[in-house]
Amino acid sequence: MYDLQQPLALHPLVYLEDGDDVTVGRRDIESYAVFPPDGAELVRKLAEGVAPAQAARWYEGRYGEAVDIDDVVGVLHELEFVRAAEGAREGAAEGTPEQSSGPPGALPPVRWQRLGQALFSRVAFTAYGVLVVWAVVAAVRAPELRPNFRHIFYIDYYSVIQATLFVAAVPLLLLHESFHALAGRRLGLPSRLSIGRRLYFIVLETSMDSLVTVPRRQRYLPILAGMLADVLAMAALTVLADLTRAPDGSLSLAGRFCLAVSFATLLRVAWQFSFYLRTDLYVLVSTVLGCVDLHGAVKGTLANRVNRLLGRTDRLRDETAWHPVDRRVAHWYAWLVPVGYAISLTTLALAVLPVTWFMFSGVFTRFTDGGTATQVLDSTVFLAFSLIPIAVYGLLALRDRRRGRVREKGRVS
Repeated sequence: MYDLQQPLALHPLVYLEDGDDVTVGRRDIESYAVFPPDGAELVRKLAEGVAPAQAARWYEGRYGEAVDIDDVVGVLHELEFVRAAEGAREGAAEGTPEQSSGPPGALPPVRWQRLGQALFSRVAFTAYGVLVVWAVVAAVRAPELRPNFRHIFYIDYYSVIQATLFVAAVPLLLLHESFHALAGRRLGLPSRLSIGRRLYFIVLETSMDSLVTVPRRQRYLPILAGMLADVLAMAALTVLADLTRAPDGSLSLAGRFCLAVSFATLLRVAWQFSFYLRTDLYVLVSTVLGCVDLHGAVKGTLANRVNRLLGRTDRLRDETAWHPVDRRVAHWYAWLVPVGYAISLTTLALAVLPVTWFMFSGVFTRFTDGGTATQVLDSTVFLAFSLIPIAVYGLLALRDRRRGRVREKGRVS
């Protein structure tokens, strides 16, 4: 399929050794692949200008086995590591911006890099620590500041509660994702924001594919930065509630609103412990242990356990197809899945269901026991807006299904 006697013109690539694998990729388009060490060395040879046929002979001489070099070249094309013919000629004649701007694979400084460096400096972390300690001390001294689902009902109008908490959640979600992005951008890594769903949750997602090109220890902060933002938001809201008390010492309306937003943020933090989903903590565990597709291995492990229990050995999945690290970790991580479900059910029982019951029982009472016109209007608006998340989730599910059909159609054709 390819002329194996002619050298390939490859884009500048980055190589990161991580355990028994090497991540190779282009930072400019965030295209990466995991190679075994010998495969990465073969790519290096090709990048040095060695013709594929000659590189195949070098590989066989060094490692004692033949390589399907035509398949390797095809993979490099699929990953867009190979320059187009016209671009290759221009690059050879004039040099490309990528080649003249620094080491291979280097990118120009990303926007907001200095802000990210400031937000995650030692001085900033000292200030964060002071804020969290202040909030904890205030909550210990004043029980009314401690998280409680009743904080949600900071006012008597359900539609106002619903609307204000939704509006307040938007900047806090953006703060969560911004902390992810800025923690990565302080390292010079690009990022992008998108909307997705996890089970029945609608979420914002920060994509930092280039995170795989930095040493593993440098990835932990960008992964946990979102949860850090949530904790800081809760601490700041608790402190504000304490500082805005009425002259008689009771919580002001603003203070009660702060506590309502803080409790809603706490629910999002608890959601991160849903180990059956790809949450920030899941990504952290995968990164620390060097996993490739832990989620898929865990699903397969659980399916095999159920099938063995039911005696359906014909449905067992081939565990040798998984990455060795995924296979090893999945056997104990799978036990965390029930823990995640237990945490989710506990949150549901202690927070979500009580809040839902209080609201809908109040709405029902207003309609049946002759509430005031204002209360009936408030309840009607509340019910109408309750349908919006369901509609948005349905649209996202429909979008994902259509994309799946397009991909499947592409495979068939």
